[in-house]
Amino acid sequence: MRIGLAGAGVLGRLLAWQLSRAGHAVTVFDPAPGPQAPPTGQLGAVQHAAGFTAAGMLSPVAELDNAGPDIARLGWRSLALWREVADTLRAEGCTTPLFAQHGSLMVAHSADLGAARRVLARLETAPTLSADLPPPRPLDRAALAELEPALAPGLHAWLLPGEAQVMPREMLAALAEHAHGVDWRWGCRVERVEPGALHIEGLGVLPFDLAVDVRGLGARTKPTPPRPNTVRPEPVEGLSHSGQEGLQQAQPERNALQATDLVSRVRGVRGEIIWLHAPGVNLQRPVRLLHPRHRVYIVPRPGNLFVVGASEIESEDRSPVSLRSAVELMAAAHSAVPELAEARIVHMEANLRPALPDNEPHTHTEPGLLRINGLFRHGWLLAPALVQDALVGTGLPPAPLRGFSPPVPEGGHSLGPGEARSSAVLVNSPH
Repeated sequence: MRIGLAGAGVLGRLLAWQLSRAGHAVTVFDPAPGPQAPPTGQLGAVQHAAGFTAAGMLSPVAELDNAGPDIARLGWRSLALWREVADTLRAEGCTTPLFAQHGSLMVAHSADLGAARRVLARLETAPTLSADLPPPRPLDRAALAELEPALAPGLHAWLLPGEAQVMPREMLAALAEHAHGVDWRWGCRVERVEPGALHIEGLGVLPFDLAVDVRGLGARTKPTPPRPNTVRPEPVEGLSHSGQEGLQQAQPERNALQATDLVSRVRGVRGEIIWLHAPGVNLQRPVRLLHPRHRVYIVPRPGNLFVVGASEIESEDRSPVSLRSAVELMAAAHSAVPELAEARIVHMEANLRPALPDNEPHTHTEPGLLRINGLFRHGWLLAPALVQDALVGTGLPPAPLRGFSPPVPEGGHSLGPGEARSSAVLVNSPH
């Protein structure tokens, strides 16, 4: 089958890699100048995929703090899928580290223990936690010191078994490099995607058997009014377990919208991260510092690097990281890992995550067309499961990964090309 794919972010590269391995002729169009990540130190000089500006945390249990159980289920499935993707890429010759699974930690200072307990209460009362996901495991001070000696003594801590991380830049590069036979059209902007056709700026309409739209913000057809910079720490204390009370009111409106109308309302949510270089600091797993106003995460990377982030800002400003964010992020990281005091700041980066009105992903299929958008802060967490379900929904099951078989939809059969599916989140039971 001839497949035209608009967008080369996490979803686009994962789809191109999967579909090319299944024997399809895939052409990918993206306005970026090439597959490589932007050089560090270029603060927003070049627009690039949101997946590059990410810590790569795969934390389905921790995300129950500000997302619903469907997100957690999809994320838990994706943990196994990312491991299989990394193993398959390694078998195909990739030698760079792509995936690590040592669990993750939630920690809190004594003064913030009340906020931490409210977070734990939300996680423990989530409907699917006891059935599908392992609960957080409290650690005493001796156990924490043995597990992560670099963390500050006196922190309260909980281990989240099974959680993991991907290396975003390395994974994006590997997916592009090993998507053999894919025709990558860099520097090409897709203006519109419709069943069986992509409208390419300067090239006109190109026909395909299947048109795939995973452009994120690039899929928006209507400009949005400017919004003031509003910091929304993640999450805000006092909200429901999803962290999104107001978004529940958007669901009826979403259900009444057609897929194209919904995607046209995608908005950008600014995120900021800081890279630190700290030789000699030993941290094995991602750490999330719980605080009444924000959840600062510290994620170790190969090469003595640490990624620190947390902010969600309701703004489409792509300018460099703000002073406020930089000070808060680094102060919080230093309070949790005192040895970072002598770390060197090597990079700061801001980017926009694509989000829909309810901050949940949307997958739409109809004959000749597949759209996925609105992954918000869960791009890396959800991508493999969303791709797997979407391909089954279009009648194009992906090529098997190493020992992993695709799910079968309800009813026991794969949807054919003539059957349409449109849903906010496609969910299958975890394997």
